[in-house]
Amino acid sequence: MSRRTRSPSAEPRAAKKAKLDHLTPEDFKNGIFLAPMVRSGALPTRLFALKHGATLVWGPEMVDKAILHAERVVDPVTGVISYNGKSRAMFTTHPIEKPYLIYQIGSSDPELAVQAAKTVMQDVSGIDLNCGCPKPFSTHAGMGAALLTNPDLLCSILTALRAAMPPEITVSAKIRLLPSQEDTLKLVERIVNTGISALTVHCRTRNMREKDRATIERLREIVEFVEGMGRGIAVIENGDCLGWNDVQRVRSVTGAHSVMIARAAEANPSCFSPTPLEDIEQTLVPSYLRLSRYFDHNWGLTKFCVAQFKAQHVKAKKAEAIAMRQTLAQSKGFDMMEDLVGTWTGKEEFDEIAKAIEANPPREHRLPALPISPLEPGQQDTPVITPPGTQNPEPPGSGAPFLPGIRTVIPAMVSERDSTTPTPGGGVSVAAQ
Repeated sequence: MSRRTRSPSAEPRAAKKAKLDHLTPEDFKNGIFLAPMVRSGALPTRLFALKHGATLVWGPEMVDKAILHAERVVDPVTGVISYNGKSRAMFTTHPIEKPYLIYQIGSSDPELAVQAAKTVMQDVSGIDLNCGCPKPFSTHAGMGAALLTNPDLLCSILTALRAAMPPEITVSAKIRLLPSQEDTLKLVERIVNTGISALTVHCRTRNMREKDRATIERLREIVEFVEGMGRGIAVIENGDCLGWNDVQRVRSVTGAHSVMIARAAEANPSCFSPTPLEDIEQTLVPSYLRLSRYFDHNWGLTKFCVAQFKAQHVKAKKAEAIAMRQTLAQSKGFDMMEDLVGTWTGKEEFDEIAKAIEANPPREHRLPALPISPLEPGQQDTPVITPPGTQNPEPPGSGAPFLPGIRTVIPAMVSERDSTTPTPGGGVSVAAQ
């Protein structure tokens, strides 16, 4: 049953028209990206990241089998697209993020990976294979970081994806470092030769955890090796970048074409901006809650994401921040946050995001395309630090709801490409050209 209380004045949203060509390998260069994060990489977080300067955003890892029998549902009021399983919304997106959205698959089977990619390809711009997650939910069936020790299977999945996807859908991979640099380079060579458009390297090994410093200095040799292969593939650094203002440090050490941010973005989705939000209990949390309620986003997931937010306090008093977090911890739904939020103007929040994306297209939000010089001998780089008190997100629970009962149902399983995404008002979604 629907939890949404619809306003009598709610009108269907006008369709957004495509203004961008499909992604190419060049779109993965000189960018600053939101990393795939289970739970933390929710739709509202991705949209706020795009609003504040992320070039591209990765969705949370989805296991191939989990999405195959999902029911694709379009909310006729908001345009939110939900892939619903038997008991919960497994993946949600919105047409406005499609030109910038990379969908990450967890898989250990080429055929299942292709089926999963075909299931969602009408709503995304790229497919990424998770080859680095060390969590048991990913590795127990040979997925995630388990693929690092099975390169034949890893490369067969990427090859199958590239062969099955239309040219406007990019295929990429995200790996971790192997203990041996020589073995890492051999693996990278095989991956690049599968025809991928980009490679993300999390600069930790499978056995390292987030509290361990990322060994980003190992990446420069990998970048130079890939450039020497002459395929024009971007190498994306992931690990210990604190935001836009920390990117130059990371690139100066690694030579990476782009940088991907996880935990700093989990703490503050505006970290992609040169001027990230401060006092987020006042500047971000109310807006995030309004948008989440407008999208009928699961309260438990919303609460989790908001609880991770952290930023410098400049004007806000510490006591006010503590009070907000205490209210959040005790809340069992959006209504209990009304004193903080005020008016539930979620539609206005969405419209503001849409205007920001239109005024400053994320794919034009680029890092300076300048040669990255290595550190001089004996020069000390800035100490590598990570946001304190951040835990690695666990897989979502089963409490997320279905979208409203008034809905448009389209079968998720497809053998060929589906028609364009229907949106309120009878238009079409943002679509790749």
